[in-house]
Amino acid sequence: MRELRTGATTPKKRAVRRLKPEADESFDAANGYQLVLQFHGDSPQDIDAMVALEDELIEQLGDAADVDGHDVGSSETNIFIFTSDPAATFARVRPVLERRKQLQTVMAAYREVEGEVYTVIWPEGSQKDFVIT
Repeated sequence: MRELRTGATTPKKRAVRRLKPEADESFDAANGYQLVLQFHGDSPQDIDAMVALEDELIEQLGDAADVDGHDVGSSETNIFIFTSDPAATFARVRPVLERRKQLQTVMAAYREVEGEVYTVIWPEGSQKDFVIT
């Protein structure tokens, strides 16, 4: 299991599901980026919706990216995706978000796997800081 944040404490409400890549999968997460889809809310209904969305994203992305799991707590829900091209990966998940009417409620940002600074790619032109609490 990959540690998401160094020195972070575990929130009281926290659910994490980790997925192992297929043995024949060629994507190497260590040499890419972490794309995070962030939603407000951490109620049981939010968690159920996030798990369903995560399953749909896994199907949509196939082996083009690694849906690494999720983090729920502190009034936010995050889905973590490792990819070699965050913009292209977001373009592939965007139709899923639109179909589920979640595009207007998501904030998407990425960082280098070994980096700490996130770059917001959605909503376009956003000047809001991206923080995972």
